[in-house]
Parts: sequence; structure tokens; C-alpha cells
Amino acid sequence: MLSIVCPVYNEERHIDGCIESVLSQDYPKSDLEVIFIDGGSEDKTPAIIHGYCEKFPFIRLLHNPRKIAPAALNIGVEAACGDIIMRIDAHAKYPRDYFSVLTAKLAEHDAWNVGGVCRTLPADNSHVCRTIAFAMSSPFGMGNSLFRIGAQKEMKADTVPFGCFPRKVFDEVGLFDEELVRNQDDEFNGRIIQKGGSIWLIPDVVVDYYARKSIPKAAVMFYQYGLFKPLVNKKLRKPATVRQFFPPFFVAGLLAGAVLSIFSKAAACLLLSIMAFYFLMAAVFSTKKTRHIIEILLMCLVFFVIHAGYGVGYWMGIFKLMSNKRISAESNH
Repeated sequence: MLSIVCPVYNEERHIDGCIESVLSQDYPKSDLEVIFIDGGSEDKTPAIIHGYCEKFPFIRLLHNPRKIAPAALNIGVEAACGDIIMRIDAHAKYPRDYFSVLTAKLAEHDAWNVGGVCRTLPADNSHVCRTIAFAMSSPFGMGNSLFRIGAQKEMKADTVPFGCFPRKVFDEVGLFDEELVRNQDDEFNGRIIQKGGSIWLIPDVVVDYYARKSIPKAAVMFYQYGLFKPLVNKKLRKPATVRQFFPPFFVAGLLAGAVLSIFSKAAACLLLSIMAFYFLMAAVFSTKKTRHIIEILLMCLVFFVIHAGYGVGYWMGIFKLMSNKRISAESNH
């Protein structure tokens, strides 16, 4: 039995495509249950899911009163009957063999979690949406996050999207941490590794994931990723990755350079040189995704928003931890 767990909130734009891709899976429907956990959607999402529930008895809809993703995941895991539990996202569509390949790879590698690669698609065909999607699949934007930029072979990883787990993992490491509105997957995967389990990235399995549709929404998302990362590090008692430090150091360097520039022309020249080099590199990487001049300029802006947003969030997270303030954010669905 395979249990699919999917948090949802105001997903009427994407939920049909997500469910249809689930229904098209080659995994036997007799061994499948699909659990959607709604965080109080204010659009047609629950009604759409109810329509599928009436047609397909293996689809269920549960309620998430806390309205945050980790709480929804835990509700789904505790309600699940499967020997294998897979977390999916309503913002995505899944290839026909997604369930069957990942469950097979779970056994092949004796893994505690397996996942594929995210092919980030624009929310629509506008220049802004296209550049956000391009930036989220670029090494300049995402560093060595292989599930975003792709990999050449199956390999162990520090995290994967939309994990596929044997049920025993939740007995060994517990449920998702509900204090982490963002980055709950990173922290959960960190606990898996600490317990001696392995996480495998399967690059031939590709999920189509739809990016945020505006630059402000992308900025908020990456700010929240940065905000919760220090708390993840504190819970794991060590950093999960090295790449997380580049945006906060980048932001710290810019702020220090700006302050020193008030007193020193040399510092001002150095700061301008660094920024010029940054945007030059951003433009070079942008041309690998598009040759449209407007999109190149927008993509440079999106790169900066991603890095600065994450970096500012990271420092804010450190400040809140040091001052014993609760780290909170808008509900994440």
C-alpha cells in the first residue's frame, strides 16, 4: 500500500492538473490511497477535491486547523494506512511512472527517502514568470542544489523534494517539526541522516513544478527559507549544507561595504566593483536560459531578490534566536 499525502491551500489553479497526474499513474489503484489536507482554502479547492472523492474512493480530504504545511503533513502521515508514504505538492504535475519508479528505487537503495528532480515551470508565459522559473533552475541562483539544477546520475543527497519514505522512518525519527513553517523537509531529512539513513536523488524522475507568479511572492518565499534556516541548524546542531551561508555573507558584505563607503572612496569603489561583477555574472548565467533582453534584465533582478531575500531572512532568524524571540511567518501552504 502506498499513501500519498498532499497539503493544499487555495490551489484551484493547479489542483486539477495535480490530481489528474496522480490518476494517470501506472501504480495499481488497489494499492493506493491519496490524502489531501486542506488548510482552510478560501477558493474552490475543497469543492474540486470533493468532486474527485465522489468518483474515486481512494481519494480523501482532511482538514488542517493549524493551516501550516508541517501540521498538514503530520495529519496525513498519521491518517495514512500505507507501508510507504509519499509527500507531494499541489503546485506540481508528476510523470506517469513517478510512484512506481520511486517505490522501486526505495527498495533498490534500501533508502529512507528518495526523490526526483524539479523542472521549474513559469506560472504563466509572462516575462516575469518565465524569469522566476529560469532563476530557480540556474546554478547561479540555486548553487549546487541538485534537485533544482539536475544531476547526471543517481546519488546520495542531503535533501530531495516530495520525499518517498518507508513508514518505519516516521517510527525512527518522528514526525515533521511543526515549529518550522518553512524548511521542515530539510530538518526532517537531517534527522534521517543523523539516524544513519540514506537519501537518494533519482535524476531520471522529473517533476514539473510551477514557480511563484510574481517577484514579491518569490522574495517572501526565499526570505522565509532564510528566516527558518538558523532554527533548522539549531535543531540539528549543525548546518545541513554549506551553500546556505553564501546569501547571508553576501548581504553582510553589501551592508558593510555601504557603511564603509560613507567614510572611504576606496571602499565605495570596491563595493561598486563587486556589484558590477555580481550583475555581470548574473547576466552571463541569464543568457544560458534566455536571449530576450527584457528577460535577461529581469532575471538579474530576480537573482538579486533571491539572494538578498534569503540572506536578510537568515540574519533575521539568527537575531530572533539570539534574542529568544519566536520565529514565525505567514502560513505556508
